[in-house]
Amino acid sequence: MVAWGSVTAAFLALHALPGRIEDILAGDLDYPGLREAIAAEWGLGRSLPEQYLDFVARIASGDFGVSYVLRQPVAQIVGSQILPTVQLATTAGALALALAVLAATLTAGRGGAARSVASTIELTCASAPVFWIGILLLMAFSFSLRWFPVSGAGGWKALVLPSAALALPTAGLLAQVLREAMEKTLEQPFIVTVRARGLGEGLIRLRHVLRHAALPAVTLGGWLIGGLLGGAVITEKVFGRPGLGTVTLNAVLTHDVPVVLAVVLLAAFIHVAASTLLDIVYVVIDPRLKAQ
Repeated sequence: MVAWGSVTAAFLALHALPGRIEDILAGDLDYPGLREAIAAEWGLGRSLPEQYLDFVARIASGDFGVSYVLRQPVAQIVGSQILPTVQLATTAGALALALAVLAATLTAGRGGAARSVASTIELTCASAPVFWIGILLLMAFSFSLRWFPVSGAGGWKALVLPSAALALPTAGLLAQVLREAMEKTLEQPFIVTVRARGLGEGLIRLRHVLRHAALPAVTLGGWLIGGLLGGAVITEKVFGRPGLGTVTLNAVLTHDVPVVLAVVLLAAFIHVAASTLLDIVYVVIDPRLKAQ
């Protein structure tokens, strides 16, 4: 339903823009016969319902049209750049999760300076823009220490700083949510029973508390995935990496509407897939949800 709504919204937005559709899709290009070819390809001479059905059918088959600026199929353009973005977002997500779990597990239910320092760092990371963190990391670890390359996508070292820049804001927010949920779980009666069995505090937190506290964090999953994808666009430009960020920015600057539409729809489809996966994760974490 969400995927269908996204496709419908894209179709309506395209037709709601001022001007003729063929002029919008052509962008800044102006050579003989282009607009006539666009009108024929998109069936703009037919009725609006027929155009809509054709649009939905094309998207469902993976046909996003042609980039008239680059003179290549849009699916080919996006497909060739999606892997670096997925690689960056996945690595950043895994790093953010690891940092959040570590910080929340070590500080939940404990007072003192360590918790205050952790909360301050988390709030700073969650509030800081991705590009600002990226620039600071570049200044420290690329320009001064020269540990990692400034730009590019060659080798694992080129992935370290972009992933860290993208992961830190997500980790800051996730750690705060996890800590609050873990502290509530630590107050539950079953924790007293578990402690009475002689389990160590570390095992209690990792095996019992963390699992019960995971649901609130998983609820943020859809938003966090969207944030990682959106942040990847900025991060790729800061670190000079290939990916959908570079493609999207270039498409916006050159008025390459078919590419922009494809990226927007792809982001919506990823959100749908992530939401479906999260529904499965809910049941894995708490089997009692099967009965609901």
